[in-house]
Amino acid sequence: MEITGIISAIVIGLIIGVLGRLVVPGRQHIGVIWTILIGIVAALVGAAIASALGVSDTKGVDWIEWLIQIALAAVGVTALDRAKAGHR
Repeated sequence: MEITGIISAIVIGLIIGVLGRLVVPGRQHIGVIWTILIGIVAALVGAAIASALGVSDTKGVDWIEWLIQIALAAVGVTALDRAKAGHR
């Protein structure tokens, strides 16, 4: 993977992670790095799910793919926040 691919993954991960955090009510006790990592994983898994469902390549904006990715990020943020809360 080239440096531009890595930077793109970080930027997309940040966007998806932040949108996932905005969906989850209340304050989450996870840092920016975890948000980016969750966002990257959610983006990759969400893209695979959208592709399997046949909705990853549509004319215009791929809203369904974005919604899947954001929902996965919200689940990831919630799961990590609860896991960290159990260790406090």
